[in-house]
Amino acid sequence: MSPSVIRMRELATDYCNLIERADITNSKWLEDMANLLPQLHAAVSALGRAEVLDHSMSPDLDARFELFAELREVLGSKDSYWMQYDMAHDGQNMSGSLADDLTDIYCELKHGLKLMDLEPARALDDWRNGFHVHWGQHLVDAERHLYELRSRNQL
Repeated sequence: MSPSVIRMRELATDYCNLIERADITNSKWLEDMANLLPQLHAAVSALGRAEVLDHSMSPDLDARFELFAELREVLGSKDSYWMQYDMAHDGQNMSGSLADDLTDIYCELKHGLKLMDLEPARALDDWRNGFHVHWGQHLVDAERHLYELRSRNQL
């Protein structure tokens, strides 16, 4: 395995472990997440782009929603954020959700980790493709929101 693949696997494992240990009483958890996401972004970018856009992940929607609900509870008031197109008037709520971002990233990375031992090339292609078509936007949104929280001393 190349160094970039080893690094991606390590960071995907670290990310999934961090999500699985999410705890409302651990104030360092969100800081750890804010530090990990840019490393993950660099690692998946180092893998390059997939040549064929074909993504094999089929999410378990019940498990995904359960994780989302848990993370939303852990994040509390730090979960919601304004999206670029949100409007503050007319009672419209913030539509961005850090819990949603973190959940989608987790599902994609966990899927790749499960494939890694059986079909490493497929796992890498799924990470690349998923990043390009789906979880890359969640990663950027989560990084941006955590940056905002950090800049306001709210992490």
